[in-house]
Amino acid sequence: MKVFAAIFALVVIFQTSTTTIKTTEKRTITVTVPNVTSNEGEVRYALYNKKDFMKKPLQSVSSKVKGKKSTVIFVDVEPGEYAVICFHDANNNNEMDFEGNGMPLESYGVSNNPMSFGPPQYDEAKFEVADKDVTLEIKF
Repeated sequence: MKVFAAIFALVVIFQTSTTTIKTTEKRTITVTVPNVTSNEGEVRYALYNKKDFMKKPLQSVSSKVKGKKSTVIFVDVEPGEYAVICFHDANNNNEMDFEGNGMPLESYGVSNNPMSFGPPQYDEAKFEVADKDVTLEIKF
């Protein structure tokens, strides 16, 4: 009986340690925009957490547009909750252009593709990175 209890304890400890290792592994997030309006410029992507949403991205990457499609991969992402914002920088000036009234002149999108007016909201755009890599499609 003592042997059985010892083996059971070791199995529980081993499973717990294995689970801990899996949930702390870093993941990738692959994001594709399938409907870019032209092949001009680049699509710029930013990965945010809730605390720094629309302030300071955790990672930012960009991709040339090919066949009116753009794909990027965020690497070494720790498990947690995130949101992605992207825009088509058609004129390659490294910033999103706006009209005088604040309306965007360039196409943009947000993870989960919420259909809301006004600036993106974190709670509508958030998604979870857990025990596997994530693939997202954002439509402009």
